[in-house]
Amino acid sequence: MSIATAPTVVQRARSVPERIRAWEPRTDLGLSIRRALPHLPADLAYELLDRISRSLVVESALRLRVIRREGAAEDHGVVSRRLVTDAFVAALVDAFQNSVELETFKFHAIGTGSTAESAGDTALVTELTTEYTGNVRATGTTTEFAANVYQTVATNTLDGTPGAALREHGVLTQAATGGGTLLDRSVYGAITLSSGDGLASDYRLTASSGG
Repeated sequence: MSIATAPTVVQRARSVPERIRAWEPRTDLGLSIRRALPHLPADLAYELLDRISRSLVVESALRLRVIRREGAAEDHGVVSRRLVTDAFVAALVDAFQNSVELETFKFHAIGTGSTAESAGDTALVTELTTEYTGNVRATGTTTEFAANVYQTVATNTLDGTPGAALREHGVLTQAATGGGTLLDRSVYGAITLSSGDGLASDYRLTASSGG
């Protein structure tokens, strides 16, 4: 009767190049790891590839488009790929216990704060209030952009303000300012809006199994 033994370092070293060639990353994180793997010691590369292959990866992207009051549109494309918050991760766990409804993460907030994003953020740094039309955040339309992509799209139109240099965006669970659970806070280069101008935000959260 033969006894199975653990792979030796030599066996792993031979398998790593083959596994790298065969692996097709499905996320930006996976692509970055794939570029790094050939430069790592064999054991470390093997372990990293094994870990990413069995991980659930969630990535975010925010696209912005300005709609001027006279009708002109300015597409800014993807302005941020950060940052899902600790508060949302906790809410996700609560949702499995049926104490939180994830579909409420659809209200789009904008503000002028430029402090860097942090996973510990629970609100925007300097959110607009009376500058919003109706003094509330825009309610997003929620869709399934793809089987693994949650998308919410909304337009915040400014009302009665001489001009605001916007630098931050967030997706939260309520329309009223000053509260709600923050899913994601994104910081980007200043975009100045005047009264009557709108900022269309397209937020997508992509979940991929196996990196």
